[in-house]
Order: sequence, then C-alpha cells, then structure tokens
Amino acid sequence: MIGGSGFSEIAKETGVFTQEAVARVKKKGSQVLIGIPREIAEQEKRVVLTPEAVALLVNNGQRVKVETNAGALAKFSDQDYSDAGASVVYSSKEVFDADVVLKVEPPVDEEIGNMRPGACLISALQLGKQKASFIQQLNQKKITAVAFENLEDKVGGMPVVRAMSEIAGSTVMLIAAEYLSSVNEGKGMILGGITGVPPTQVVIIGAGTVAEYAARTAIGLGANIKIFDNHIYKLRRIKQVLGQQVFTSTIDNYVLGQALKEADVVIGALRAEKGRPKLVVSEEMIAQMMDDSIVIDVSIDQGGCIATAEMTSHSEPVYKKHGVIHYCVPNIASRVSRTASYSLSNIFTPILLQMADLGGAEEMIFNYKWFMKGVYTYRGSLTNAHLGRKFQMAHKELQLLLAARY
Repeated sequence: MIGGSGFSEIAKETGVFTQEAVARVKKKGSQVLIGIPREIAEQEKRVVLTPEAVALLVNNGQRVKVETNAGALAKFSDQDYSDAGASVVYSSKEVFDADVVLKVEPPVDEEIGNMRPGACLISALQLGKQKASFIQQLNQKKITAVAFENLEDKVGGMPVVRAMSEIAGSTVMLIAAEYLSSVNEGKGMILGGITGVPPTQVVIIGAGTVAEYAARTAIGLGANIKIFDNHIYKLRRIKQVLGQQVFTSTIDNYVLGQALKEADVVIGALRAEKGRPKLVVSEEMIAQMMDDSIVIDVSIDQGGCIATAEMTSHSEPVYKKHGVIHYCVPNIASRVSRTASYSLSNIFTPILLQMADLGGAEEMIFNYKWFMKGVYTYRGSLTNAHLGRKFQMAHKELQLLLAARY
C-alpha cells in the first residue's frame, strides 16, 4: 500500500496534479479608428452614430473620434459622446484622419483633401448632384467609397433606403398639411376630411416604402388616395400592407393626368432604376393642376420624377410653378434629425462591429456581397458601371480587382 506521501511523489512525476494552462486565443479582429465629422451641408442635422452606439463600439475595442458639435443639431452633446468613450476633437482635419469616415452628406473637396490615403468613406452619394471631379478626387486619394443608399442587407433589401423612406413617408404628409394651410398661403384646406366636407385628394406616384408610409398617414387623416406605379407586384403589395382597397393604377398618361387635375397633394416617390431617374409627370400635366396644390418630389436626390421639380433646401423649401407649390428638399429625414440619427445608427453599428472583427473595410467587401453593392470607388478605380457611363469615365469590375490582390 502506498502512503499519502508516496502517492504525492508519484503524482508529481506523472503530472496528475499539473493544471492545464489557458490557451491564448489570437484575436481575429483589429482596432479600427472611426471618424464622425460635423456636417457642413446646409440644413443637414443628422449624425450617423449616436452616443449609445459609440459606447458599444468603444466597449468592443474600437476608437471613435467625433468632431465637436457633430451631434448638436440632433440634440446629442459633446459631453454625451465623451461620456460614451469617444475622443471629441476640435479640428475637422483631425477627424477625417481616420480608417473609416462616416457621414451623412457626400464630402466636399476640402474634406476629401483631409482624408487619409486609402481610407474608407461611408456616406450618401446623392447621384443627382455629383460631378466627375468628385470621383476623380476620391480616386486620387485611393479612397474606398461606399454609398450607403446602395448598401443591401442579407436578404436583398436596402436598409438605409428603407429606414429613411419610412421617415420621409411619414413626414411628407405633415409637410403637405403645412403648405395646404392658409398660414402658408396654401389652399386653406385640412389634410384629410371632416363630416360633410369632401376629403383631400392625394396622388402618390410610386408604390414603395415612401408611398406605403405616406398612404398610411393620409388614410389615417381621412384623405382619399390614388397610387400609381408600373410594377403590378408593388401595387398588389401596397394594397395588402395597407389592409384595404385603395385606388391603384399603372402609370398611364391619361389616367394619371386626370388624377393630377383633381389632386390637392401629389407625392413623387419613384426610385431611379439602374441609376436612371424616371420622369413620369410632364410640365403640361403640372400646368393643368389646380392653383395652390402642392407637389412634393421625394426622389429629387436621384433626379426626381416630376419634370418641374428643382432641388431646394430647408431654408428655402418651396417655389411656385404654373401656380402649383413645389417642395423638393432632398433630405426630408433631416427635419426629424434625432429619430433619423437613431435609425442610421442602428444600421451602421453592427456593420462597424463586423468590419472590426474582420480587420477592416477591404475584408468586409471581400466577405460580404451585400456590402460590396455599395462600393463605387476602390483603391483609385471607379467600380460602378452606371457612374462610368454618366461621367464618361472608365470603370473596373470590383470582383476582378479583389481577385487581383491574391
């Protein structure tokens, strides 16, 4: 029989009491420096990341620089960002010197000049107001630029477009109500209807997300609506989601023209297809509308779908043409900047966490086709075929450029 001391000796020799060391796991991701500049575009009040999102990113090992007052117009203070772990900086140049720059509006020349060569830019493209020089500047800096309106999710939807369209659709009828009011020299009508008075006539061109949320609001207020689109499946879908029978029609010049003559409010909500805007309302149709009716072209940032629409701003949002009030502000969601900022932040926070886990923007492009859809410049090359045609510039297929790196 072996005594206690004898057993201890054998145990030491055979390693019975030896404890396993914890294996060191190599961290796959890397720290990404994220820059959130203050928007300088007129009346742009949104910010891409909220303080809560910044705190989540910082807690996951990322660095975030926020330019002073970047969130002020959405009612987020510098102190909120500082408490969340961000570095609040007072120089625009410093915040653009980041691995990934997130902003709402496309950068201007000076901002591109301040960016780090080879960095990643995630912002709106706003194709309707871009020029070839914008692409050339990005390529000179070898910036990987991602248009967030072209980003897709894992099931083929467009999360940013969907989110901003929900907001725009809900807001657009409130705007129409403002300009139908006598206070704003409109028709002096309530948007909707009351007992004994014929309801407001609303025409919605397009049957996507903006149309859906605009229609919900208009119906809730008691207005009569007519929805036009050339895709039958979209018209069928919108009738189903609204849960009631509403007037729907394909875009026929005669039927649409008649509806416009009787309309108090017209909402243009047709998205450009394959980068090309679709003008479906002619100047002649607008000329036949009632005086002081209101036209709101929500798709103006992509070129618009109404011939008389010209881009305006929040400071001067309307003008009259043929006696019809036109409201053509491209960033309607900026009217409710706090709500819109939360919505954007909910989309980009998980994307940034994935990017950090993979090791950077290039790995995101290589691993996720839904992210690749938003890329339009990559390491000095234009990679979007439509932009190439629009600006008469050579473009390269992104997948071929990615394959060449191996």
